[in-house]
Amino acid sequence: MIAAILALLFAGSPGQTESIASPQPSARQSWTAEWISHPTAELRASGVYHYRKVIELSAKPEHFWVEASADNHFVLYVNGVRMGEGPAKSDLAHWHYERLDLASALHTGDNVIAATVWNFGIYAPLAVISDRTAFLLQGDGPAESLVDTNSTWQVEEELGQDFIPRVGNGFMFYWAADPGEQLNARLYDWKWKETGSSASSHWVGATSAMRETIYPKDDVAVPWGRDVHNRWVMDPDQLPQMEYSVVSAGKVVRTNLPAAQQFPAQPAVIPPHTETEILIDSGVMVAGFPELTVSGGNGSSITLGYAEALYDTHLRRGNRNETGDRQVLGQFDKFLPDGGESRTFAPLWFRTWRYFQIKVKTEDQPLSLDSMHVNFSAFPFEQRATFTSNDPQLAAIWEICWRTARLGAHDTYMDTPFWEQLQYIDDTRIQALISYTVPGDPRLALQALHAFDRSRIPDGITQSRYPASLQQFIPLFSLSYVDMLHDYWLYVPDEDTVRTLLPGTRPVLEWFFERQYDDGFLKALPYSSFSHGPQDRSALNTLTFVETLQQAADLEEKFGDKYLANKYRMIASKASQTVYRTCWNAKLGLLADSPEQDRYSQHTNIYGVLTDAIPASEQAGVMRKILAPNEGVEPAVKLAPVDLHSQFYLSRAIDKSGVGEDYMKTIEPWRQMPANGFTTTPEFADPTRSDTHAWSAHPIYDLLTIVAGIHPASAGFASVRIAPNPGTLEHFDVSMPTPKGAISVRYRHDGQKALFTISLPKGMNGTFVWAGQQHQLRGGEQELVLAANPQRASAN
Repeated sequence: MIAAILALLFAGSPGQTESIASPQPSARQSWTAEWISHPTAELRASGVYHYRKVIELSAKPEHFWVEASADNHFVLYVNGVRMGEGPAKSDLAHWHYERLDLASALHTGDNVIAATVWNFGIYAPLAVISDRTAFLLQGDGPAESLVDTNSTWQVEEELGQDFIPRVGNGFMFYWAADPGEQLNARLYDWKWKETGSSASSHWVGATSAMRETIYPKDDVAVPWGRDVHNRWVMDPDQLPQMEYSVVSAGKVVRTNLPAAQQFPAQPAVIPPHTETEILIDSGVMVAGFPELTVSGGNGSSITLGYAEALYDTHLRRGNRNETGDRQVLGQFDKFLPDGGESRTFAPLWFRTWRYFQIKVKTEDQPLSLDSMHVNFSAFPFEQRATFTSNDPQLAAIWEICWRTARLGAHDTYMDTPFWEQLQYIDDTRIQALISYTVPGDPRLALQALHAFDRSRIPDGITQSRYPASLQQFIPLFSLSYVDMLHDYWLYVPDEDTVRTLLPGTRPVLEWFFERQYDDGFLKALPYSSFSHGPQDRSALNTLTFVETLQQAADLEEKFGDKYLANKYRMIASKASQTVYRTCWNAKLGLLADSPEQDRYSQHTNIYGVLTDAIPASEQAGVMRKILAPNEGVEPAVKLAPVDLHSQFYLSRAIDKSGVGEDYMKTIEPWRQMPANGFTTTPEFADPTRSDTHAWSAHPIYDLLTIVAGIHPASAGFASVRIAPNPGTLEHFDVSMPTPKGAISVRYRHDGQKALFTISLPKGMNGTFVWAGQQHQLRGGEQELVLAANPQRASAN
C-alpha cells in the first residue's frame, strides 16, 4: 500500500496522475556478496579507496540490476561512466543500499566495474554514521552475480587524495558538515577506472572487511534478523538517486590576471612564478560538484574556496552582491597539479556556494585552466505548483524560497547544506509541507518520519536531528515530530504509515506528562531549550505541548486508542485554561509569557491563538496587536518578536484567526532579501551565520495556503477548503498539486467585485470561503462572482 502511494505523483494538471518513482524495492532477503576492504588499511581511519573488477559479457544486456552500498560512501562507474552514488544516510540498524541498472554503460566484451569508496574518519560530517571502511556490490540475479564483491575484486588505497583537517582560523562559526579535500596529482592514480596499472597504481586483492571474526560468513551482507558479526543491517533506499545535472559555472567578478577575465567561458593560462586569484560568482546559490580541469603547471598549487557570501575585515557580509576587496571564508579544497594534460579535480562530497574562488601559485611551468563545469546535485524535486500575480516581488520571494527548499533537500532534508547538512525535525516539518505543496512529492518526508521514529531514546523523546553521530536533544522538537506526522496524515493518502508510526508518538507525550505540574504547566525542561522567555511555568512551552496534544488526539481518534484521545484532550484543555487564567492580561488583551506577567512575546500569543487558549472572540484582536505592536495598547508593552523561522507559526495563527488579509504585512523581510543580494533565505535576519536555511523558506507555502487559501479539508487531501486572502493584490493565478490532481485558483479584482475561477480534480469536492460565507465546490471548473472583500481596505 505504501509503495503504491509513494509511486503517485501529485498531478501537475487537473485530473492527471503520473508516476514519480518506479515501484519501491522490497528488502533483499538473500545475499551472496561480501563486504570487502583493503587488506592492510586502517578500517576506521580516514582514507580514499578504489575498487574494480573486469567482467566479460557476450552481449549487451537490456537490464543489469545491482544493489550497491559502502561505508561511508561510494560513487560507482561502469567503463568510466558515472552510474550513481550512495548509500543514502541512515544508521547501522537500517543501512541503506542503492538499486542501480548498469545496462546503459555496458557493452559486449570486457567491462570495467569500478568504484571510489571513502571514509571521512574523524572528519566525517555529523550526519554520517559509520562502522568501518567497506564496499558491497550485489548482482540482482545469476547473470549479474559476476559483479558480486568478494576476493575476485581488486582494491587500492588512493594515496593522492585525502581530507584536510579543520583548523581554527578566526572563523569560528559552528560547522558540522564535510571537511575539505586535497588531491595531489603527482600521487593520484589517473587510470584507476581502466584496466591495467600506472606508475601510481597500488592494486591488491580485496579481502573481507570483517578482520576480527573467524567465521566464514560474517562478511556476507545480511537483512534484518540474521545473527552475524557485521554491523550493517541492510535496508533498501526508497529514494531516487540525487539529481546530477550541468548548470552554469558563473562568471569572473574579480581577478588580478587579465587573461582570466573570460574564464570559464574560455581557458586561461597562468604564467610561471605567478600568484593570482580568480573569483567566480555563480549568480545564485548552488549545491553540487565543481569540476576544474587543468594542464601543465607542475609544482603549482591551487586552492579552491567556497562561500555563500564574502566577508569584510569585520566579518560582516552586507549586500551579498558586493565583492570589492571582500574575502572568501568558509570551506577550501586543494589541488596540486603534476604537469600532466587534462587533470580534473572534483570533490567527493557535494559543495555549496555562490562564490567560487580559485587561488593559484605557479612555479617554473605555466598552468592552463582548461575548463570548469558544475554538476548540480540535490533531491530530484520538480516544481509543479505555480504562483503569479501583479506583485513582481512575490515572484522574487517565490524564487528564493524554492531555491532554498531545493538546496536543503538531498538524501535527507538539511537545515543548511553549507554549514551543517543535518536533518533537524523543526526545519524538516516546514520543508515537508513545502514538498507536499510545491513539487507534490512526499518521498523525502516519509524518509524523515521513519528516521525520527528510529531516533527515539528509551526515555521517550526523539533526537532533535537524525541521522547524526552525535546525539542532541531539544525536547520541543520532539513535539514537532508528532505535528509532522499529523501534517502527513492531512496531505498524503497513506494511512498505513500513520498507523505504523503512531505508537511511537506515545512515549514522546508521556515524557512531557512526567514534567507537568498538577495544574498543567510544564516544568523547566532538560537538555537544550529552543524557546523564548522563562522556562519554568512557561506559557509558550506549555501551549506548544497543548497544540501537539490536540493533534495527537486527532490521530488517536482515527487510528489508535480513543481513551488516549480523550486523555490528551482533557490534559490539553486543563493546561490551556490554566495558562489563560494565570497569564491573560485583560487590560492589555494579551497573554504573558508566565504567570508573573512581566514579559510578553509574539510567540506566546501566537500559540494562544493556535490552541484556542485565547477564546475565538479575542483572537483577531490579539493578532492585530501582534502585527502592529503597541498600537492601541495602554500602557505600551514590548512584545518580543518572532524571527524568520518562527514567523511560520505567526502565519498559521494569521490564517486561523481570520486576519489573512494582513498576511502581506508580515513578509517585508523577504521583500528586502533579493534587494540585498540574497538568492536563498537566511537562518536569521542579518547578521546571520547561514545564508541558505530552509526553515525560513515558508512564504512559498504561505502564498499557496494563505494568499490562495488552499488547504486539505480532510485526511489525505480527499477534499479541499479554499479561503483566499488576496489582500491588495489585483490578481493572482495559482496551481497546486494534490494526490487527486492539480487545484487551480484564478482571482481578479474588478471594482466592487471579486472574480474567482476554481478548478478541482475529478472526484474532489470542497468549500470556498469568502467574507464569512461558504460556497460548495465540485470537481471541474467553476466561476464565482462575489462582492470584493470589505477587509481589503484595511490591508492597505
